[in-house]
Amino acid sequence: MKVNILMSTYNGERFLREQIDSIRRQTVSDWTLLIRDDGSSDGTRDIIEEYCQKDERISFINPDDTTNLGVINSFHTLLQYKAADYYFFSDQDDVWLEHKLEWQLEEAQAYPADKPLLVYTDLTVVGQDLTIMHESMVKTQSDHANTLLVQELTENTVTGGVAMVNHTLAELWTGQEAHALLMHDWYLALVAAALGNLVYIEQPTELYRQHEANVLGARTLKKRMHNWIRPHVLFAKYWKLIKDSQRQARNLLDLPLSAKDRELVENFITIMDVPFMERLKRIRVYGYRKNKAFHTLVFTGLILTKFAYKE
Repeated sequence: MKVNILMSTYNGERFLREQIDSIRRQTVSDWTLLIRDDGSSDGTRDIIEEYCQKDERISFINPDDTTNLGVINSFHTLLQYKAADYYFFSDQDDVWLEHKLEWQLEEAQAYPADKPLLVYTDLTVVGQDLTIMHESMVKTQSDHANTLLVQELTENTVTGGVAMVNHTLAELWTGQEAHALLMHDWYLALVAAALGNLVYIEQPTELYRQHEANVLGARTLKKRMHNWIRPHVLFAKYWKLIKDSQRQARNLLDLPLSAKDRELVENFITIMDVPFMERLKRIRVYGYRKNKAFHTLVFTGLILTKFAYKE
């Protein structure tokens, strides 16, 4: 069984060693770590070279290329670099708990290899010094984890750093010209839920570090308060997320969906184009919602009233 761990780095010298060391401490030792640097200007590339000399399982795939592709295209490139049975995505600034690979690979054995599979886990949210902020990111932020397509259409609970995909799912993404993705982890979860299996392990397998340089991160109270004191910005963000999730879901229509799922997706991406009563009917019939009651209230309220909506 071939296992590739994919890491995209960018100016990550501060925490990179700690993350790579946590990968090297995994209870499963038969893996290859492929690292692509996305144009760092600090000491990140030197650290990667250092670890390549220490451990033959680690490969720096672009030592002479400093092109900045962005996080989605960088991981897309990594996924195509070398074939494996399973691929794990890794951030540069977190810490993996030692059983992470073992638990996810064990879970994967219960599902057929010829269907798309994504297995993900919970995370423990920590500060930059690894002080625990939240024992469960999923319960704190989303109430529960998603495993169904209708859930993932409107809200993502899959964090890339704890996601594992099989080769069938990897081939589907790399073979598709997918456009307007919010994030690769969210889109891969949609494809897995639509055509195969989206599987959640409740146990945290990563310390998800929050710090000032996070590209993405957990929704903290500080971030929420910053939004609420600027309501015009908040509503603009809500609408951007709805529209972006619709554009992302449109890519699914290029795949061999079942008739039921195709109808589910088509009605979601066109819901703002129909009259009020039809919008209400679609929300009731298809169950479009968020994971928490308050978020559902805001989500459905905006769609029904079109408050602050701009085409």
